[in-house]
Amino acid sequence: MSYRVAMDIGGTFTDVVCYDERSGAVTASKAPTTPGDLADGVFAALGRVVDDPAAISFFVHGTTQGLNALLERKGARVLLLASRGGRDVYQIARGNRDRMFDLRYRKPEPLVPRQDVMEAGGRLDYRGQELLPLDEESVRAAARRARAEGFDAVAVCLLFSFANPAHEVRAGEILRAELGDDVLVVLSHEVAREWREYERTSSAVLEAYTGPVVRRYLAGIERRFAERGLAVPVHVMQSSGGLVNASYAMRRPLQTLLSGPVGGTMGGVAAARLLDRENVICADMGGTSFDVSLVVNGRPDVSAEARIEGYPVLMPIVNLHTIGAGGGSIAYAEAGALRVGPESAGAVPGPACYGRGGTRATVTDANVVLGRVDPAWFAGGLMTLDTEAAGSAVAELAGELELDPLRLAEGICDVANAKMAQAIRTLTVEHGVEPREFALVAFGGAGAMHAAFIARELGISEVVVPRFPGAFSAWGMLEADVRRDLTRPYFRSQEALNGADMSRNFVNLEREALDALAGQGVPEERRRVEHAVDLRYEGQDYTLTIPLRDAAEPAEPGFLQAIAARYAEAHTSRYGHATPEAPVEFVMVRSTGFGSFPRTAAAVPGVPGAAAPDVRDVIFDGEVHRTPVLRRSALDGELAGPAIVVEETATTVVPPGCLAIVDDNGFLILKVDQ
Repeated sequence: MSYRVAMDIGGTFTDVVCYDERSGAVTASKAPTTPGDLADGVFAALGRVVDDPAAISFFVHGTTQGLNALLERKGARVLLLASRGGRDVYQIARGNRDRMFDLRYRKPEPLVPRQDVMEAGGRLDYRGQELLPLDEESVRAAARRARAEGFDAVAVCLLFSFANPAHEVRAGEILRAELGDDVLVVLSHEVAREWREYERTSSAVLEAYTGPVVRRYLAGIERRFAERGLAVPVHVMQSSGGLVNASYAMRRPLQTLLSGPVGGTMGGVAAARLLDRENVICADMGGTSFDVSLVVNGRPDVSAEARIEGYPVLMPIVNLHTIGAGGGSIAYAEAGALRVGPESAGAVPGPACYGRGGTRATVTDANVVLGRVDPAWFAGGLMTLDTEAAGSAVAELAGELELDPLRLAEGICDVANAKMAQAIRTLTVEHGVEPREFALVAFGGAGAMHAAFIARELGISEVVVPRFPGAFSAWGMLEADVRRDLTRPYFRSQEALNGADMSRNFVNLEREALDALAGQGVPEERRRVEHAVDLRYEGQDYTLTIPLRDAAEPAEPGFLQAIAARYAEAHTSRYGHATPEAPVEFVMVRSTGFGSFPRTAAAVPGVPGAAAPDVRDVIFDGEVHRTPVLRRSALDGELAGPAIVVEETATTVVPPGCLAIVDDNGFLILKVDQ
């Protein structure tokens, strides 16, 4: 076994990267995504890089099954079991404080209607002390209803279970004994052992809603791989940027919600390391969406909680901002103006140039009309594009808007670029981050085609196009670590803090994290644990997470002063001010276990070829430029724009005024406006 393989299932294509551990060669390919049965696209793509799955020594993939079920509202039917008197916690949710002056604001429709919420007797206090024993008959009543009415999952969220999970554990035992394996039982303390009742309930409901879909998919893909001879576990990318094996992912399916897009962020982390740059913006433009994330100080930008489709979720998650802008985004006229996206032509029928029945103009069609795509060698020659169909689709829309077709084609690209630049501003400028201080790592099937134009709009001077940009998210999965995140509530005021006690808590969490990594098959010498604590000023509602040096640090003299100073520094960085004289309050302790695998070698450039490049007319800023079209494997040294660079998984557009440089790692560096 010598092949390390990663796969990313996108809305239009399924991308695969294969690393040969013997030769160090990295190959990439893709196949159209098959919405009816995603596994068909998986095996079609795999067959293009590996002949025999039995030769695979490591396999990881990202899946958007759970996210798609949420976006399309095609998840499981969930019964929610809450504490007596807390039935309406999930329905009440939170006020619209962030949208206070939006008169059209509507709270997201709950995934569980009120009539599907039942109550269980029993009560704990805020410290986890039992006030009333669990009413086991009410739990059995919930099981009988779930069985009789055909519910797919039961989510259990009882008051103060984060402090003491005993009632939830017993409720889970009863439900699983009554319902067997046919109904998924989700316990909130297992999903998120954190305070905030509504957010914990929402997280448990999300896992119950998406879990059955994810479990069926992972079980099916494992079975079909085993039938083809795969002898190693299937690993899955988590939303936190870490890996777990499929058996754990089936127990904690919520962790895979953003599985696919996060692979690109981890690729950005690896690229930043190879490029010796600390800060990069990861811009992933695929066929359907545009995903933005950040790498700051060499690490992925991860939050302890997030909102997905308006629903809060408590789990470590890479901060991603996604908009409907991709190569398949459809252009249309509205009120006499040009609009692009968020509707996409998807994999079927796809853009008009795909020749699969699509007739509406898309971003890809606009690039074809402008000459920025090699129609004879699209996706490495896997597809030949229909330039006439693209021209007809753009011309039809141009007639509707009374514009010249070439002018409209550039307008489509300009509108898409403006939307993507604004998406980057949402994650940077709106959070006090200056994008001009970052390099832009562009990937996805269409990212390198638009990256220089987006960089110009944001004032970014450097664009990095990695090898195999269309499959970069898959490559990033090969570079990720196995990751397990553990949290425990730890409410202490500054005066009441016992450093030795906090240290013991971290030691226990570290032991638990190391055991979990061992269960994932990580060798002892490749395991490590990092610790952090959530702090706030007394009277504040929300916290900031402050890293610690190790588990013993809280027990050291001067810890309180040191951690308070670090918190003030983090508060200033986040909010622009701090109150160093104010007392701090400890809320949560966090430990994260990491298990590393051998890294893939950097993909090196190919041997420069002697064949003369094809030269064609390409439109830039309304003018025709004679532009060379070159194979990336033939590049060496520097290349002044305009130029079109084609490879197996993507096309890179180098506009006039830009300079392209091939570095030692095989990355294509675009110096914008130089």
